[in-house]
Amino acid sequence: MGALPVFRWRLAPDGYATRRQLRARGLRPGGQGVAAQLERPRRRRGPLVAYLYRVDLAKPVRPMTPARRAALVKANAARRFCPQCRRDAGYVIPGSLGTCVPCAFPDNSEPARSS
Repeated sequence: MGALPVFRWRLAPDGYATRRQLRARGLRPGGQGVAAQLERPRRRRGPLVAYLYRVDLAKPVRPMTPARRAALVKANAARRFCPQCRRDAGYVIPGSLGTCVPCAFPDNSEPARSS
């Protein structure tokens, strides 16, 4: 595989798009590899890189079926379930905590005092 073409930020030719741009058009990469990349220079760090895909090789987004929708609802519900207290937290539990906030910080039940 040869080197990827590199374009400066906002200067990619027509026919290339990022994943988000493809999705906005109702398309997906469809198994194709990265065709090019964009680089946006930054002062103190390395450049920001965005990968581009060819629009002519992109495929339509697969439609949402009832079974896929049900699986998505079930997966999102599981992200709200606290494994420690076994309750629905009412929000997506942060991966950094692994439990709902009251279970992660049980001693913070009293309000903070000002000195």
